[in-house]
Amino acid sequence: MLERLRHLLELIRFSHTLFALPFALLAAVMAWTAGARGEPPLAWRWQELAGIVLAMVTARSAAMAFNRVADGRIDARNPRTRMRHIPAGTLSLGSVATFAVASSIAFVLSTLLFLPNRLPIYLSIPVLAFLLAYSFTKRFTAAAHFWLGAALALAPLSAWIAIRGAQVIEDPLDLLPAVVLGAAVMLWVAGFDIIYACQDVEFDRAEGLRSVPARLGVARALHLAAACHAGMVVLLAALPWVYPHLGWIYLSGIAAVAVLLVYEHWLVRPDDLTRVNVAFFQVNAVVSIGLFVVASLDLLA
Repeated sequence: MLERLRHLLELIRFSHTLFALPFALLAAVMAWTAGARGEPPLAWRWQELAGIVLAMVTARSAAMAFNRVADGRIDARNPRTRMRHIPAGTLSLGSVATFAVASSIAFVLSTLLFLPNRLPIYLSIPVLAFLLAYSFTKRFTAAAHFWLGAALALAPLSAWIAIRGAQVIEDPLDLLPAVVLGAAVMLWVAGFDIIYACQDVEFDRAEGLRSVPARLGVARALHLAAACHAGMVVLLAALPWVYPHLGWIYLSGIAAVAVLLVYEHWLVRPDDLTRVNVAFFQVNAVVSIGLFVVASLDLLA
């Protein structure tokens, strides 16, 4: 069973939870320090934190496992992915599907048992449906990268709602800081997913799958990815306008993020995609974790 659990964690790339989780935690810190709610008890904060982390992990696990089930046959035909767990026979289709169902149930239960206000439980099923639907988008739209970006953008939005549900109901504009942060996350994810999809441009065209590289070509796709990342930096820089608690420490972090994104695009070129994995996994992990650390220091210092 331990071996199967290890394979399941590899299948869902559990470590990649680090891409979205820091933004959910950052939204939580922002929500706690936003004011107009009173100082919540420490035990309440720990309960909210546990609920947010558990919901993030289980939702992502459900979405990734469902994606592997939905794409099993496609992965088997793609030379880059044919050694993934289902095509290679390391895990059965049934066991991965069972894991996806269990993770989905755990996600809904996490919103019910850990988060104090009721909005998360009401929104859990629509959110889960949106996450799972991503697995089919590349079959009918090249905008699949932006659907994935919107799915990860739900992380900061959901964390904010989990903590400030009552304020959001009373004043929908209370959600604005999380919306700006979520929009930045959407552009960031869409940009690096476009870069990642450049590896499969010929396969996608042969299979009739939709992607920006398959539609525009690698060079133009990389330009669009760069535009997405430029938009992310602009939105992050604009965040203090709607959330004035952020100061110069945060802005210095944004400058560092911009440098990292420039480096990411320097690594990947139309005639050289050999360093896509470095750009995708390493640089983006530093961006998300680093921004969370810097912004949290600014808010809590």
